[in-house]
Amino acid sequence: MRHWAYDDPFITFRYAANLLKGRGFVYNYGQKVLSTTTPLYVLLLASLGKLWSDLPSLSNLISAISLGLGALFLGQLAEAQAMPWAGYSSMILYSTFPLLYGTFGSEMCFYLMLCLGALAWYAARRYTLTALFAALAVLTRADAVVLVAILALDYLFRHFKHYRSMPWSTLIIFTFIVVPWFVFAWWYFGSPLPVTLMVKQHQGQMAISQSFASGFLTLVRNYGRFWNYRVEAGLALLGLGYALALRREWAFSLAWPFSYFAAYVALGVSRYFWYYAPLVPGFVMAVGLGTLVCDKLLSRVLKWRFKMQNPFPLFKGERMRVITLGIVLLLAVFQAMGVWRLHNHPDRRVHIYRTVGEWLYENTPSEAVIGTLEVGIIGYYSQRPMIDFAGLIQPTVALQLTQNTTYQDAAIWAIENYRPDYLVLNPLWFPKLMENYVETSCKLVKVFKGGPYGYPGELHIYSCSWS
Repeated sequence: MRHWAYDDPFITFRYAANLLKGRGFVYNYGQKVLSTTTPLYVLLLASLGKLWSDLPSLSNLISAISLGLGALFLGQLAEAQAMPWAGYSSMILYSTFPLLYGTFGSEMCFYLMLCLGALAWYAARRYTLTALFAALAVLTRADAVVLVAILALDYLFRHFKHYRSMPWSTLIIFTFIVVPWFVFAWWYFGSPLPVTLMVKQHQGQMAISQSFASGFLTLVRNYGRFWNYRVEAGLALLGLGYALALRREWAFSLAWPFSYFAAYVALGVSRYFWYYAPLVPGFVMAVGLGTLVCDKLLSRVLKWRFKMQNPFPLFKGERMRVITLGIVLLLAVFQAMGVWRLHNHPDRRVHIYRTVGEWLYENTPSEAVIGTLEVGIIGYYSQRPMIDFAGLIQPTVALQLTQNTTYQDAAIWAIENYRPDYLVLNPLWFPKLMENYVETSCKLVKVFKGGPYGYPGELHIYSCSWS
């Protein structure tokens, strides 16, 4: 997956590239707007970028390493709960889950690794390490505060009678790591919260957008087309029942994905596939517990069937779990086939967007302002000031996104107010914009046909002179 890419992470890459060049923590030079959701990941890329300047490939490598470490933390979590076999199942399924591979290049695998590390260290009662991983997770994505709240409530519930046992040193460590960033962000950007939260909420209000909750149902239907995920769903329900009835020490781990889901539904954000990645750890944990239940049931059935005399020496004691482990490995094989399908169907926009960005870099003045709908890849490779018709870079554009508007309305407003020097458009996207603005004030300078790139349509670059 080293060449895997999609548009959104390239906004983060551009922040890191500007840091490397000494331009500050900005997307557009001189404009202090926090348009990335992951400040710690920006700093990580900027630090490692001194050794490897190809930030997209570097980020994919970090994703791969983080995926493996996240699986190990899942195993450590189950080991701390004295259920290592459930951990083995979770590790195998987590490390082959296609949705996680789809997020390669973004901060999601790194973020999940930190969250799983916090859970694992908490289960092992290593509270200093818990604070470290939880704080880094919050700096990677602010929605990690959901996990922090769950761990804090769980600890208070278990120790509410012992005021003196409160881990004050742990709280100090967490505060010492997290607070400086929020103070800096408030001073530097005017707010510690990324503008993308407001933008995604406005996008979620649009009639043409799909909400987070309805997007989840679409995701479930897509995965439900494959028999292995239907089997895993059954095992997950069995595991959840087992945890609620007999193994409540799993409550804090399983409460995280449920609380995360509820928080995103309440926020009213639009659907983006990487938003569902934090649900995967909880799902595979439940599947792992479900396989353990099946193992126990299978053992009892065989013992009853053969009246406590096992005619198969292979399936004796712990070795009975060879059967359930084989089932998990079979499920993992079919998940890996899903990863392979994903690998063979990359985002068809990536190649043409990169080519457009490189053309702009080579053929336009360095101060030329570019307007387009998706600014990630084009903005990263063009290295030009960008006007984003979706509002991620200019929050005032996002304010135009309502239930009764479309991206065409936002694009028209952005053009009227920012007057970009060049436009990158698919001419079929915005017919009203083309007729009333582009045809009267812009000149076509370059056409990129989508065929050679596998892109459905064309991208046109226009040079504009606004009256």
